[in-house]
Amino acid sequence: MAVITALTAQKRNRDRVNVYLDGEFAFGLALITAAWLKVGQELTAEQIAELQRNDAREVGQQLAINYISYRPRSVAELSSHLGDKGYDDEVVALIVEKLQSLELLNDKAFAAYWVEQRETFRPKSRIALSQELQQKGISRELIESSLAELDESASARRVAAKQSKRYAGLPRETFRNKLGQFLQRRGYGYEVVNQIVNEMWQSVGEEPADS
Repeated sequence: MAVITALTAQKRNRDRVNVYLDGEFAFGLALITAAWLKVGQELTAEQIAELQRNDAREVGQQLAINYISYRPRSVAELSSHLGDKGYDDEVVALIVEKLQSLELLNDKAFAAYWVEQRETFRPKSRIALSQELQQKGISRELIESSLAELDESASARRVAAKQSKRYAGLPRETFRNKLGQFLQRRGYGYEVVNQIVNEMWQSVGEEPADS
């Protein structure tokens, strides 16, 4: 057994407490984790280990909340991030479960967000989006659901309309090659590319006048 001989607030972080056992500094804890401790209290080795696990979870949870504050994350993204920070699988699972219960972590909502952002700012094909979501650890079922209403032709048409203005005035074949390659890099297939390139040529293409 070890006896708590002092509990002091950390100077650089008032939300953490230094715990002294038997007259020596032992470890730091989040204030919420140390709330039930008091000077003179005896702790077993198991209780000390549990305190430290709870602290790791509390600190990790704050780290996780900060990480998802920049943009929504998938479960796999967050788990990988916490793993890179040194948290073990047990703590990571507990943090994920907590954030899911608070509706701060949801793969279905993340997939919908990702597709919406791509459609708004950087349209891509169904295949390209599917690959991106797979890399984010989203299940095949959720990927198919999130892409169910995606209109590839409409998506390609939006991105091509803006890009084709840069090629206006170029010879037909040059225009077709440049715009076609641009759409292919976004993952669109031959049929969609051919359809949209023809539409854009009719809209903005113009053969140069003979000299």
